[in-house]
Amino acid sequence: MIRIAQLLVFAAGLLLVWKYFDTVIDVVAAFFKVLSPFLVGGAIAFVLNVPMRSIEKLLFGGKKARSIRALQKMARPVSLVLTLLFVAALLALFFGVLVPRLSETVEIIAQSAQEFFPKAEAWIIKTFEDNPQIIEFVNNLELNWEKLASDAGDVLQSGISTVVTSGVNAVVALFSGVVNAFIGLIFACYVLVQKEKLGNQAYRLLHAVFRPRTADNICGVGQLAFNTFSSFVRGQCLEAAILGLLFVITMPIFGLPYPLMVGVIVTFTALIPIFGAFIGCVISALVILMVDPFKALIFVILFLVLQQLEGNLIYPHVVGNSVGLPSIWVLVAVTVGGNLMGVPGMLLFIPLCSVGYALLRSWVNRRNALRTAEVAAQQALTEARGETGEAEAEVPETEGKTE
Repeated sequence: MIRIAQLLVFAAGLLLVWKYFDTVIDVVAAFFKVLSPFLVGGAIAFVLNVPMRSIEKLLFGGKKARSIRALQKMARPVSLVLTLLFVAALLALFFGVLVPRLSETVEIIAQSAQEFFPKAEAWIIKTFEDNPQIIEFVNNLELNWEKLASDAGDVLQSGISTVVTSGVNAVVALFSGVVNAFIGLIFACYVLVQKEKLGNQAYRLLHAVFRPRTADNICGVGQLAFNTFSSFVRGQCLEAAILGLLFVITMPIFGLPYPLMVGVIVTFTALIPIFGAFIGCVISALVILMVDPFKALIFVILFLVLQQLEGNLIYPHVVGNSVGLPSIWVLVAVTVGGNLMGVPGMLLFIPLCSVGYALLRSWVNRRNALRTAEVAAQQALTEARGETGEAEAEVPETEGKTE
């Protein structure tokens, strides 16, 4: 009767939601709008927790530091302050150094484009001088190279401006309003300082609401999700930074231009799994092509070499199997997430699918183990019954002989 009543209530709730769907959506949107500062603060806390744990373990994780009570009390506040300073330094580097450098690079590329197109025309004429049809076609083009160079520079500058503007708009949309940003940051700091206490409170609340086994399962799923997301964020960011640094170091050795800009482009695009680094390669190769086509070819070869080095040596040691998702499912997660939510979906769906894959694998293994145990028990019971039947059949034969 209780289950029937629960089903009836559930069905009635679905009907009400279907009937007043627009009203429900408005209520849910208003609810999330009120909670948006705390949701943003939780997201900030989750991201900042990754470097904070590393800093705390590095500075206060030794045996000597653990034995001093005063240092343990200072560990969390000092680690949080150092993490905030580190993030502030990264933002200052991006907006104070890299963005102006990108603007200067765009101007240089626009000037180089004006020299590139006439050189390209002369190279085509010299290369195909034995084919008069191609030479005639090139001469009849009557292209205004200066206008083409100017247009190419404008398109490139517009594209980079669009990328920067999109990033800024995303940040502005994420932190809509100074008050919400301030509340979210304060909430994130409180969560990071009191995370063990909050975790204990959540554990006690779950055990008060659900049965112990259900509460333990929910805690296990939460811990699995946290470990998976943390490992993915830490590994992906570190792997992208190493790949970008490799380009900054190796490009001057081969005399390739714009090493800092290419390193930044590759670092940010490499955050996108699987396809990101190749997107950065295409963008950077087009930029270098305006300066020297031969150097662009050298850059592509260098990219392929560094990509193989990173994929076979660096990535397994930095990221390894922390995500625990086979390559084919990583491709599926990136494709589905990109179609649904764009770049954030690509970053979100890989750890999300990894959690689902781990839970499904655990459930399948448990079910297969139960089925194997059931089959073994059935076989043992059948064998036992067969032996009993043979023993009972032998008794009358013996009694007959005795008579």
